[in-house]
Amino acid sequence: MATRNLHPVAVDIIQHEHEHLSAVIQGMLYFVRGIEKGGPAPDLKVFRAMLYYISEYPEKIHHPKEDQFLFAKIKERTHQLDSELDELIAQHAKGEFLAHQLQDALLRYEFTGSAAFAHFYQLVEQYAKFYYSHMSIEEKTIIPVAKQVLNFNDWQEIDQAFIENRQHLDEAGERYRYEQLFSMIVHISPAPIGIADPL
Repeated sequence: MATRNLHPVAVDIIQHEHEHLSAVIQGMLYFVRGIEKGGPAPDLKVFRAMLYYISEYPEKIHHPKEDQFLFAKIKERTHQLDSELDELIAQHAKGEFLAHQLQDALLRYEFTGSAAFAHFYQLVEQYAKFYYSHMSIEEKTIIPVAKQVLNFNDWQEIDQAFIENRQHLDEAGERYRYEQLFSMIVHISPAPIGIADPL
């Protein structure tokens, strides 16, 4: 029996994590677009914190649950999303690579100055476009179909796996560490991204 009226815990967790990632990426875009228009550069601690978040959080918190639990269960129930799921799994690895490219570009910008900014700016725009598209496919294509093809027991299994994953991360202090990092990003970023004093 399909679960059209069920709203699984796993979906709430994915959307919450997407919101955090989107906020950090939007913050990066806000800063680089401001610099590109001639505005002042923020303390590079802001960029470093944001890059650390997007390079670590998806790989250690977000993607494993999707790949191992949600995507795998969908593939058990239907083949209609096989190509999309395979592409999303490949994109998880590509996102990590792009984040490392951003870190390298930020280092060049930090140590060689404005001549290296254009490359960093382009990579931020590229990463944002890539990751927003990735999240959109998950939310607009994958999750709606999952709600149609997965049954109540499937969602119970997926929800339990997501909850156990969170408990494991909580016990290890990992999720708290990333929540603290996100909070720090908000506090050191000026409005409209965060609550720090204006640049």
